[in-house]
Amino acid sequence: MNRREALRVLTAAALAGVVPRIGAAADDDLYDIGRFGNVRVLHLTDTHAQLQPVFFREPSVNIGIGSMLAKPPHLVGRAFLEHFGMEAGGRAAHAFTFLDYEEAAHRYGRMGGFAHLKTLIERLRGEAGNSVLLDGGDLWQGSGLADALQAADMVDAGNLLGIEAMTGHWEFTYGEKTLRRNLERFKGEFLAQNVFLTEEAAFNDAPAFDPASGRVFKPAIIRQVGERRIAIIGQAMPYVPVAHPKRFVPDWTFGIRDAELQKVVDDLRGREKVDAVLLLSHNGMDVDLNLASRVSGIDVVLGGHTHDAVPRPVVVANPGGKTLVTNAGSSGKFLAVLDLDVGKGTIRDVRYRLLPVYANLLKPDREMQALIDRLRAPYTAQFGEVLATADQLLYRRGNFNGPMDQVICDALRQELDAQIALSPGFRWGATVLRGQPITMEDVLSETAITYPEVYVQEMTGSQLKAIMEDICDNLFNPDPYYQQGGDMVRIGGMDYVCEPAQAMGQRISDMRLDDGRTIEADKSYRVAGWASVNPQQGKAVGDVFAAYLRSEKTVRVKRSNQVRLKGVAENPGTADQG
Repeated sequence: MNRREALRVLTAAALAGVVPRIGAAADDDLYDIGRFGNVRVLHLTDTHAQLQPVFFREPSVNIGIGSMLAKPPHLVGRAFLEHFGMEAGGRAAHAFTFLDYEEAAHRYGRMGGFAHLKTLIERLRGEAGNSVLLDGGDLWQGSGLADALQAADMVDAGNLLGIEAMTGHWEFTYGEKTLRRNLERFKGEFLAQNVFLTEEAAFNDAPAFDPASGRVFKPAIIRQVGERRIAIIGQAMPYVPVAHPKRFVPDWTFGIRDAELQKVVDDLRGREKVDAVLLLSHNGMDVDLNLASRVSGIDVVLGGHTHDAVPRPVVVANPGGKTLVTNAGSSGKFLAVLDLDVGKGTIRDVRYRLLPVYANLLKPDREMQALIDRLRAPYTAQFGEVLATADQLLYRRGNFNGPMDQVICDALRQELDAQIALSPGFRWGATVLRGQPITMEDVLSETAITYPEVYVQEMTGSQLKAIMEDICDNLFNPDPYYQQGGDMVRIGGMDYVCEPAQAMGQRISDMRLDDGRTIEADKSYRVAGWASVNPQQGKAVGDVFAAYLRSEKTVRVKRSNQVRLKGVAENPGTADQG
């Protein structure tokens, strides 16, 4: 028995038939996954409007708290490779970890791109015969082009890919009018069982899919795939009005709503007598794992939001049996393939692969590439402007630090004359390699949102600490239902100590300016930032960032803010600086 066969047998025994092949695949058979079962589900999520192939570095710090200590998705680097049985130094290791990132990026090239995705999707559809393509949200936001066209480009691209159902998150930040206009053009279904009208909006007869219940969107669909009936339920990001300005969706209320979800599942299982139930989720993986333990009757959760590329599903026990929980990465880097052997009212067996999408291994689809070229043509000069050259690797992901955001903080401090700068812990945004030009398109891939205005205001030390404690609790609250799924705010001009395992209000300490002076609770400091949920009147952060890059020419982080962690040294596999 060779290594691949041994891995397959061991994994099958451990996970009741869930068998990844990705760890051992060579270049010539990376996408040669064969055919299994009678239903194939293809799953994309968190592409963040990246129509072109990109570089995107996976995190080197991903801390799990409480029961999630050193468990997927909170594994990085070597611990990740060991857990999933992957060899170091190959394509799979490069796709799933940050190890030797720059050298491997030069060797293997960019990943994703919708023209390359379409080629792969069509190949996998052709092999399976019976298939369905789903998108987990964050499809419409994250590029200058999507921002300029209010996501119309992504609707066209999604239609051409053949997406049959999607849910949402950043889609809501375009506001209800634009969202509904785009959904009129979208050929698939938009699903969100957890979005309801507010009491006032319901009283005023605001538009809803089901006025009686107040549910705004269709909660689920049933697809006939071959001889089997497959139910797909949509779960939008639960915290949209909290994480983003509420003015975008003033008539809607969100939430996890697992009780309502259980009712939807029970109805599909009982009255509709479906053969399988899938949850298309934008909760984030920790939330999905918790939800799967509470809600019975869901066979597989196809997860997104936290950008975790997890090559093997996690099996979660619940009162009704078990649920497989997955998460399919971000930026178009991965395509999940869920092959099901579905019987009457039951799933008999499962195969799951999370395929890295290497642009240089997939010939771009001509029709999709023509669409992309046509959409981009009016913006070629604007997006192609070279602003500076990167003098170091610039990336965003990581619980506490990201060089790209540190450069944005440098820009805010210099351009707005601030002592301290704050940049939100967004997980989207392309990576720029050392020596590469930084273009306006790169800048917009980091900053293109519908509330991009910068601000400068006086804050006391105690106000700063309160902000940091609140964001830290969103990341490290031991109850996953209180985690909103981002990373810690990036800070320029200040160092601090963080104890993630402490209680709310006790995680942040020893705050100091970068000259060593202690931040005093009652003293005021000039603070710059962007992406405030409150209305602002400043310039767009992209313009401020671009002006800084033009003046610098060659760019590197001037000084990284220092975050000293306490209580996480014993947390293996979550903070790997290898």
